[in-house]
Amino acid sequence: MSEVARSTIKWLSIYVFLTLLPLGIALANPPAEARGFWVEAGALLGLLGLGVLAMQLVISGRHRWFAPEVGLDNTLQFHRRIGTFALLLVLAHPVTLMLADPGFLAYLDPRDETLRAVSLSALVAATAVLVVSSLWRVSVGLSYEWWRALHGALSLFIVAGGLGHALMVDHYTSGLLTKALLVAVILVPLLLLLDSRLFRLLRMRRRPWRVAAVEPERGDSTTLVLEADGHRGMPFLPGQFFWVTLGETPFSLQQHPFSFASSASSSERFAFTSKALGDFSRRLPEVEPGTRAWVEGPYGAFVPRPAESDALVLLAGGVGITPIMSMLRTYRQQGISTPLYLVYANDVWEDVLFREELDDMAGELPLTLVHVLSDPPSAWNGERGYVDTGLLRRQLPVDGQGVSYFICGPEPMMNAAEQALISLGVAPARIYSDRFDLV
Repeated sequence: MSEVARSTIKWLSIYVFLTLLPLGIALANPPAEARGFWVEAGALLGLLGLGVLAMQLVISGRHRWFAPEVGLDNTLQFHRRIGTFALLLVLAHPVTLMLADPGFLAYLDPRDETLRAVSLSALVAATAVLVVSSLWRVSVGLSYEWWRALHGALSLFIVAGGLGHALMVDHYTSGLLTKALLVAVILVPLLLLLDSRLFRLLRMRRRPWRVAAVEPERGDSTTLVLEADGHRGMPFLPGQFFWVTLGETPFSLQQHPFSFASSASSSERFAFTSKALGDFSRRLPEVEPGTRAWVEGPYGAFVPRPAESDALVLLAGGVGITPIMSMLRTYRQQGISTPLYLVYANDVWEDVLFREELDDMAGELPLTLVHVLSDPPSAWNGERGYVDTGLLRRQLPVDGQGVSYFICGPEPMMNAAEQALISLGVAPARIYSDRFDLV
């Protein structure tokens, strides 16, 4: 079993334990009054939902200590999937209770207790808005910046409100010790949310960066070079990424993730390259050198270990070359001897990023460089089309044992490359993918 698989199992076990902890606290001191099975089941679904929602605050907080070997991109993907499950639990809690005992409908009757009815309805509505806005943010036209602010506010309201509801119902939560334990367990995720959205920004104010250079690149892309301003910078590993905010203060809705593109040998100066795909990336060419920047990171487990591999296969598409450039630039300075294979897919030759530098690297590193064009010029003698099984069979080492595979690019290209590698007999545990859909 690979190290990543072992780490994933370990952190999943920790996640399940912490998610079930509120339920366990309640069941440790069961109420003396017995109710029907489905009534009790509905009540316990609510406590389970509270545990799931509380852990959502933990796994979405970009805490570098949480499952670092798994990778933040995988953790956030897990967070998205569990969000739908949390919504179902929140809805199942009142529905099960009301079906089992229609008397619970009074909880939603504003004529009985207006504050309770309004707050419970608001909690259900807030959870629905939270999940819908996350799954279909682009479809509803919600910008990433405003979605992130909404996400944080709703998360705080839902978990704090859910805790208050559980305490006030006073059935499974009766007794001072039970209440105190439940508050302590839920308070930790709430404090972690405040840390990620407030205290972390206060810490970032002590470590400003500045834009040292703005460089145009092929394919409607731009490279920004950042330098530490009055501090020692930020060590990172090739293949990792970070979040950046440009402006005079880190307290901004504008924050975006990018991969490091420069060598990891310097912690005080690094570069990243972005293609003009959204409002923020389209404005990068207009950024003035000297502009303040605020950096959060590093994150990610998309980090090869050349010394532990017989060879490294790097598959990139378009601007997905950026983390791989960080790897190659680092390896060039380190003078590694591990065989490297880079298959780089683009539409047209004019848009191939860093193509001159890649040619130089092919002469300086044990690097086999393969360009693939889907719309090549008439005189093109290289690979045509897309990254598929036939192309990889032609270009990659026949004996794949001990080889690690790293893929970064557009979603269709990555899916096709993963399927092609698996069809060639590559074990999924040796395939590492870095997806850009973090926002």
